[in-house]
Amino acid sequence: NKEYFYKNFNLPSFNWFGLNNSYYFNLFREDSEIEEVVIAKKGKRRFNLLSKKFAAGPPAKAPKEALSEADNTKKMDTFANAEGDVQKPLDFSKVQVRSNFNETAFFYPQLHTDSTGSLIIKFTIPESLTKWKAMTFATTTDLKYGFATKKLITQKNLMLTPNPSRFYRLGDKMLFPVKISNISDKNLSGQIRLEFFDATNNKKLNILSGNEIKNFSIDAGKNTVEKWEIVIPENVDVLMYKVVAKAGEFSDGEQKALPVLSNRMLVTETLPLNIRGKQHKTFVFKKLLNYSQSKTIVNKSLTLEFTANPAWYAVQALPYMMEYPYECNEQTFNRLFSNLLASHIANSSPKIKEIFEQWKNIPDRKALLSNLEKNKELKMLLLQETPWVMDGKDESERQKRLGVLFDLSRMAKEQNKALKKLEKAQSANGGFPWFNGMPESWYITQYIVSGFGHLQHLGVDAGEYKIQKISRKSVSYIDKKIDEYYNDLIRIYKGKNVGKNHLSYMAIQYLYARSFYKDIKMSQSTRKAFDYFYRQAQKYWTSQSFYMQAMLALALHRFGDEKTPQEILASLREHAQQSDELGMYWNYTSGWFWYQAPIETQALLIEAFQEIAHDTTAVEEMKIWLLKQKQTQNWKTTRATAEAVYALLFQGSNLLSTQPDVTIQLGNTTIDPKNSTNIQPEAGTGYFKTSWQAADIKPEMAKIKVTKSNVGISWGALYWQYFEDLDKITEHQTPLQLKKDLYIEKITDKGKKLIKLGRKNPLHIGDKVVVRIVLRV
Repeated sequence: NKEYFYKNFNLPSFNWFGLNNSYYFNLFREDSEIEEVVIAKKGKRRFNLLSKKFAAGPPAKAPKEALSEADNTKKMDTFANAEGDVQKPLDFSKVQVRSNFNETAFFYPQLHTDSTGSLIIKFTIPESLTKWKAMTFATTTDLKYGFATKKLITQKNLMLTPNPSRFYRLGDKMLFPVKISNISDKNLSGQIRLEFFDATNNKKLNILSGNEIKNFSIDAGKNTVEKWEIVIPENVDVLMYKVVAKAGEFSDGEQKALPVLSNRMLVTETLPLNIRGKQHKTFVFKKLLNYSQSKTIVNKSLTLEFTANPAWYAVQALPYMMEYPYECNEQTFNRLFSNLLASHIANSSPKIKEIFEQWKNIPDRKALLSNLEKNKELKMLLLQETPWVMDGKDESERQKRLGVLFDLSRMAKEQNKALKKLEKAQSANGGFPWFNGMPESWYITQYIVSGFGHLQHLGVDAGEYKIQKISRKSVSYIDKKIDEYYNDLIRIYKGKNVGKNHLSYMAIQYLYARSFYKDIKMSQSTRKAFDYFYRQAQKYWTSQSFYMQAMLALALHRFGDEKTPQEILASLREHAQQSDELGMYWNYTSGWFWYQAPIETQALLIEAFQEIAHDTTAVEEMKIWLLKQKQTQNWKTTRATAEAVYALLFQGSNLLSTQPDVTIQLGNTTIDPKNSTNIQPEAGTGYFKTSWQAADIKPEMAKIKVTKSNVGISWGALYWQYFEDLDKITEHQTPLQLKKDLYIEKITDKGKKLIKLGRKNPLHIGDKVVVRIVLRV
């Protein structure tokens, strides 16, 4: 290997004044000494940052105690210490109790100097007994600068440091330790008192097993620990402790609230109920079947929810495309696409039109509610703070507009509006920019050409002349682009290596888009480029992704190749995954580019298997995976939604016109929505929900039989809610598994070692515990 040496140039660089602008950076230098600040009973210090000196400030008012001594302290004339000696309690009424534990003492981004150039900052420091770091940076208008970093310690001659748990649970029996520190230069003797209150009403609680007051003696510069046994009572949500100590002229106190958690939890167990068309399945809810073995389980409710015809969720996704807020030409086309599809669907069958009318005429519009909102009683208070609940609200807002969406006169108006907008956006050469004012985009133009091809394939009639005019101009543009692309290849390679694989994503998309317009004649130069990439597709399809293979199979099939498309489908079948819950799908690495999108890939594969092989069985299996992606949300993008709706509604059997026909039996209880007076299934989707309260829940209801007499997939779930003690909640086997292990960290000759916590390795005071949580799906 040859070595190369380059001359180093010392270029000017900016002085960052200690700032390291990497991923982690520290703005301030730590080069100042530690200074101590002693806070008296009443008083505060002021800090002159420019001179780096402390100055005595005006006295501060003592913070008020949160709990009144007179109201909440039972007067004790005497108490007995550990030795049984009778002692007289000290007067703690004037002890200052610390309750402000803010972690930031002071922050003020803009300050002004006085006439002499001095700057004095005054602030009251929080009441934590700890070490503080004061950091300042000052600059002038001519970029002179200054740093100051100080370490400050807030402490008292007599200090209390309680060590409570982060939270308690009802019924806990604990030791409550308090460290007493003496940093003065003389020995101290005094008394310490611990009290507990209900923080919601300031009512004093008697939870100590011994005396609340204890005597203590500490040598100068030493510490001691006092401990109380406590029992956490029932019906307390927030516990407040107050500990005070007094020794001669010195005193200290601390008050803080701690949460008390229940030792029982509301548990929701779920059993998915998935069934194919013309099928009979039996499910067993094992936990529910055996719940009587636990003496502590208290039933709350049992809920069955079921969707007989989920294909209608594709229709409910159309408003998402219509009302997407952005004004790029991709979204403009998708609005037109959704309006044209909606018109086509509404006019395709009298039964479908009747269902839309039923949806519009429901007084409380329950059919238009999100699935999450339908199941609202299963959601806990905290669940409303999770993001996907907000997705549910967005979904319901889209569905509430379905009545507007399927208004025929409005759809005609929206179609004309979108067509005019597309006409205006199209350049003279036939291309479409992504946003108006940008250069024409080959990809966006081919996407729109393909979309018009889908509509033409469906026989959708909406402004036939205008659509033909727009699409023909666009086909002319993409023909010129493929011609330019081919000529660039020839020029770059100068006739050499032209036979190697040059099949790009854009060339594949061109072949697919162009396959919808075989009636439009190509120029001689375009035909030459087309033939080149056509041969490349036949030769190099194996090196492409599943999405590209599906595009190539459809394009080659439409242009008359009978052999290669069948080979592609055979290869795709070999790579396909089969699942009872998800149907037929493919595992591959998805990404951010348009040719790595999973929803669009599955939709195009459905189109390929339907059009080329007429394999209805495979198509119906593939639709299951596509519908599962829409179970609680949209298909993420307007492009994905358009492709998914096209594949679901217009490939294979027409699931929209299928009448829901499902019967479910729970033990001796039979649920037939069609013939039930108590259950009113939603028109179209066949969605229904029914619940049983605690008194009606029986173990035999854990045996569920589901019968579906017509085609298409159906799904639902049984939800069982109950209260149980935390230590008795058992694991539930689902595809999502959470495992938690506790380890003791030991330092050995070979470094740190984790030893699993258990009976053979019990926990001792001072051990460091490491929690490992593994989530597997």
